[in-house]
Amino acid sequence: MLRQLRIKWITWIDAVNLKPNEIEEVLESFDFHELDIEACLEPNQRARIDSYDSYIFLTLHFPKYNTTKKIYELNELHIFLGKKFLITLRDFPGQHIDEIYEKYEQKWDDDEYDIDVSSGLILYEMIQEMLEKMFRVCLNVRRDITSIENKVFQKSTAPLVRDILIKKRNIIVLKHMFQPQMSVLIGLENHMKSLFDNEIEAYFEDLEDKLQRIITDILVLEEQIEWVEDAFKSMIDIQTNSIIKFLTIFSAFMLPLTAITSFYGMNISLPFQDSPYMAYAAMCLSVVTLWVVFLFFQKKRKI
Repeated sequence: MLRQLRIKWITWIDAVNLKPNEIEEVLESFDFHELDIEACLEPNQRARIDSYDSYIFLTLHFPKYNTTKKIYELNELHIFLGKKFLITLRDFPGQHIDEIYEKYEQKWDDDEYDIDVSSGLILYEMIQEMLEKMFRVCLNVRRDITSIENKVFQKSTAPLVRDILIKKRNIIVLKHMFQPQMSVLIGLENHMKSLFDNEIEAYFEDLEDKLQRIITDILVLEEQIEWVEDAFKSMIDIQTNSIIKFLTIFSAFMLPLTAITSFYGMNISLPFQDSPYMAYAAMCLSVVTLWVVFLFFQKKRKI
């Protein structure tokens, strides 16, 4: 998808999931550095900011949730920002940027639209909306972890392992996505001072604060899921120990019977082999052995 909007002297070009040759066609009419164009063509770029006399180039990342796999995927957003133009190149369509675009598309009228607008202000609105989305993402992840936590203490089942691992993966993806962007936003604020004469500096300071809160939330979520995983492992260990203890007690009860029957099953003469009380004696010996094992476990528990 490729679309273009004219807002007074500003041209906004918004492109979603374009092929490399289509991206080159969009950017060829602008005097952009070849390394910036190359960065738009190659996937999985790190968050970055490059400043030039006439424009700023940004690469930011925001998560896209895959409902089928239940994981967050990397959604790169490449931005070229100048006083008279704004170019946004995205991997996936997004409701929030679409709403901003449609707002300017529907409401713009040179005679009636009295809000002072700039390309920097539009960029602020986009990043602001994406960071607000991240607060909701963190809230949803926190709810999912709480749900898993409740399941861990109710019943430990195999699907819980998969759920915990998926949540750990999602948190790691979010952490690696947003931590590098703090330096990018700090650099963006500094470059905005020179490009827009301190007009919108306060807006981007606000974005830094929000991003720092998001990173803090992600770190808290990381600690929480680690605690849930540790609790899950502890519950599994307790269950395993209980099973082993039961099997040990059962084996202790069966061991004398197994030993006696193995001897008396041989075709040789043995003491008391014709006695009708031998079976009762074997059962009594097993009960005594079981009681000794039980007292041993009780003593170990007190130590």
